[in-house]
Amino acid sequence: MTYYIFVTGSMSGLGKGLVSASIAKILQDIGYKVSIVKIDPYLNVDAGTMSPYEHGEVFVTADGYEADQDLGLYERFLNRDMTKANNITSGRVYQAILRKERQGKYLGKTVQIVPHAIDEILFEIDEVVKKEKPCFCIVEIGGTVGDIESAVFLEAARQLSLEKKVCFVHVTFVPTLTLEEQKTKLTQQSVRGLREVGIEPNFIFARSNAKLSGYARKKIALFCNVQPENIISAYDVDDIYTLPLNFAQQNFDILLLRKFGLHARKAKLRNWKVALEKKKQAKRRIKIAIIGKYSKLKDAYVSIEQALKHCEYALALNILLEWLEAEKLDIEELKKYDGILVPGGFGVRGTEEKIKAIKLAREKNIPFLGLCLGFQLAVIEFARDVIGMGDASSAEFMKTANPVINLLPGQDLDKMGGTMRLGEQTCSIKEGTLAYRIYKKNVIKERHRHRYEFNYAYSKQFEQAGMVFSGTSRFVEILELPGHGFFIATQFHPEFKSRLEQPAPIFLAFSRACLNYKKKR
Repeated sequence: MTYYIFVTGSMSGLGKGLVSASIAKILQDIGYKVSIVKIDPYLNVDAGTMSPYEHGEVFVTADGYEADQDLGLYERFLNRDMTKANNITSGRVYQAILRKERQGKYLGKTVQIVPHAIDEILFEIDEVVKKEKPCFCIVEIGGTVGDIESAVFLEAARQLSLEKKVCFVHVTFVPTLTLEEQKTKLTQQSVRGLREVGIEPNFIFARSNAKLSGYARKKIALFCNVQPENIISAYDVDDIYTLPLNFAQQNFDILLLRKFGLHARKAKLRNWKVALEKKKQAKRRIKIAIIGKYSKLKDAYVSIEQALKHCEYALALNILLEWLEAEKLDIEELKKYDGILVPGGFGVRGTEEKIKAIKLAREKNIPFLGLCLGFQLAVIEFARDVIGMGDASSAEFMKTANPVINLLPGQDLDKMGGTMRLGEQTCSIKEGTLAYRIYKKNVIKERHRHRYEFNYAYSKQFEQAGMVFSGTSRFVEILELPGHGFFIATQFHPEFKSRLEQPAPIFLAFSRACLNYKKKR
């Protein structure tokens, strides 16, 4: 039997993804097999065409699906891969319904939200359950209770609860106003909205800036018809990886299992406790500059931030990240950092400033890591300043006689969604290189998301000038400079595979290089 847990919220940005991932981690640690599904009510088929300013980072799964960033969160907590099936959007649901209607599969019936959209949603969830055969399936419904676009998914959840064993977890906001009193009215109103669609929450996770007071807990219990012990204080923390521990300390693990009539057991989370304690005792410190196009919005680079956080746990290290806006970059200021990282992105804005930063890292021997666009800009910088191609650039940015970065074969710029080189690809690594010392393998698999690639017609000129292409597939995947302390760039996104229990090797190597650089200067 599979037990279902639906996670809903009173507003966006509350941390439903963190609550869902924490619940999944707790159950996984106890010994249960867990599946997790994210429902996004927007009409986009996937997140691939969205600006980071809309929903933050676009996360790429191993099977090449462009997803909401919550799937990355699930991977980092559960230390396992998600797939396209783990994300359901309104766009995908209605696309599937219209395709079936055009094929005549509804046998002449009038196609309606009820039952056809509901049936499609339940079918998508059931496909995950059939494939993974979990003990628990956690379904996070994005958006806000009361929004028009979420209503159909809430109705699907209600209908499933009539046939299966279901628990409803509702995440709400409990603000503290000028009198230092935690206000519960928003929670009461949100629960009322849930009741109006036929759903009674079994647990309430109260998000607040401090621990929930006894008075606020009693008030929520009284007006929301939830037992006081089933109201979990989801107070703000400095480290998201403490959340499963916080929830377990409030006996959520025992209460949840009892709700389903299962034998109550405690989550131990030993590996996480060790990692958190190691980080807590860390004395060493480095400072890294991340030069991005969307640096004002850290969610645009959340996987990079988390990959470096994983290095903090593994190396007992404090890493201070400074997010620098490329267009406002002070090149001289970069000399004070222990490492420079240039992440991925699209478009020409800010690229010349990033190229200047890469040149500084190369000439001053500052540890450098380039990712995707960072790889391409490292190619352009080297072509201009070492090889002497003053007009070297990318075909993405301009027409030039020396397009050292060009469009991948088969790419059609008139088709956007799901058309890039996406997902996990195989890369061969040359022995004796920095990349080989990092990965300790001849063959690796890493995830991609790009349309442009190094132009192989220029490979001999680069190699003669001293650049080493240490990782290759059909294309160049990794470049490095042997005479430099640490200068490496990848066309792929290693940050997508980093987890607390399994940090990305290249980020570990970069962090160590930054630490060594700091010691020497």
